[in-house]
Amino acid sequence: MVSILFVCMGNICRSPTAEGVFRHVVEKKGLSDRIAVDSAGTHAFHVNEPPDRRAQAAAERRGISMSDIRARRIQASDFDRFDYIIAMDRGNLSMLIEQSDAEHHSKIRLFLDYTSGNEDEVPDPYYGGAAGFERVLDLVEEASRGLIETLGK
Repeated sequence: MVSILFVCMGNICRSPTAEGVFRHVVEKKGLSDRIAVDSAGTHAFHVNEPPDRRAQAAAERRGISMSDIRARRIQASDFDRFDYIIAMDRGNLSMLIEQSDAEHHSKIRLFLDYTSGNEDEVPDPYYGGAAGFERVLDLVEEASRGLIETLGK
């Protein structure tokens, strides 16, 4: 079993979107028994809250449900538990590196490292409009395809 943790700041926009999209990809490929997916935040702003309603609505329009996801803060045990810890942006990547022992640093990466595009960060759509959530979904879908290909190698 390969385990993947997606991480953003509050765990209500980007990382639950990544969890929902990647879980959807895993299910469609029939790999649910081989790949475990979760998400967390580097901060505890929204613990136990569902994903942002705008993120859920955007995902629903693409046939992806995130209604069962609840925000949580990353824990020290997550660095041992997960094989891949994937940050949405450089700020959260830095926080993850700071919070973890050196032995775990090789498993911490940016999500857009799995794309061929020029962008390296999934932008935070929280303070913007609906278009920002659609853009996040576009980036997350592309990165999910790249990650699943990487796992297959």
